[in-house]
Amino acid sequence: MRIGLVALLMLLVRGWVTAQDPQFSQFYAAPLYLNPAFAGATNQNRVGVNYRNQWPAIDANFNTISAFADKYIESKNSGIGILINRDTEGVLGLQSISVALQYAYELRIIENLSFRPGFQVGVYNRSINFSRLVFGDQLDPQTGRLRPGASAEGLNTGQSKFFPDISMGGLFYSKNGWLGFAAHHLTEPDQSLVGSKDVLAMKLSGHAGWKFYFKPGEMGDGFYKKPRERSIAPTIQYRHQGRFDQMDVGLYYTFEPLIIGTWYRGVPFKEVNGIVNNESIVLLIGFTKKGPKDVLNIGYSYDFTISKLGAGSGGAHEFSLVYSWNTRDPRMPPKNKLVIPCPDF
Repeated sequence: MRIGLVALLMLLVRGWVTAQDPQFSQFYAAPLYLNPAFAGATNQNRVGVNYRNQWPAIDANFNTISAFADKYIESKNSGIGILINRDTEGVLGLQSISVALQYAYELRIIENLSFRPGFQVGVYNRSINFSRLVFGDQLDPQTGRLRPGASAEGLNTGQSKFFPDISMGGLFYSKNGWLGFAAHHLTEPDQSLVGSKDVLAMKLSGHAGWKFYFKPGEMGDGFYKKPRERSIAPTIQYRHQGRFDQMDVGLYYTFEPLIIGTWYRGVPFKEVNGIVNNESIVLLIGFTKKGPKDVLNIGYSYDFTISKLGAGSGGAHEFSLVYSWNTRDPRMPPKNKLVIPCPDF
């Protein structure tokens, strides 16, 4: 009951509430969520789904699922995409559902450098279920047990709110490196369900990396022989939203068909309420299967909590599944264009 009452007070008093957007450890496996400039970036058709379960061992946990689809339109040098997200938080079942459409354009700057600006427009629905709260008039004073019947408290169980949302981003890339930036929630819409105005703070993020290629491996014999990628890609991502900052620093090792990744999440040079922001160490294992015209990527990662919340929170489990395929007319001559070298996870 105390947890429920504290959560209610947090909703009613805006000055006490600060929050961030959901995050994915496998941020490159959720490319349209990371940056709308990634729409159509594979030059193929692509569909994917991401699932994250954060802190499963405590009540204040988060469950996030994201699904996306995108397509490259070669004749227009453009990519289009659709992104659907659903996030649920804590004991009150605070839920956010969003649907967004994206467009990106591909622009060759010089021979070995391209730029993709991207734009996103979407709609959010936030809702909460107060029926999960337990009040004093629902408890038997003799036994302390829950009595049948609803509380006399006048809280609506169907509180919800719709609001539009606009985001944009850009991505520079060459044969080996990339540098991207994104600005989500440009209009900072009001997301309050109860009480005074509560804006969804703008999220600013940047991501970059460089891929070092080694001598490729081989699979198969003769006509069926195919190269297998061998590479290391150090990467960094930094996010700022409201009064919060977060950073991911690490690397991916590709030994196709396996991808192994590890990185640190936190901002050790910035304290929050006197506490150093060390959040987690992330470990990833991924599998990629490349056919003549399609690619399948499957990934699992685990966040080992190193903050004061401790390992007893259960860390975070994350799964990704992405499939892309080519529908290009083989009779058309291929365009001389770059491929973004960033990791698939």
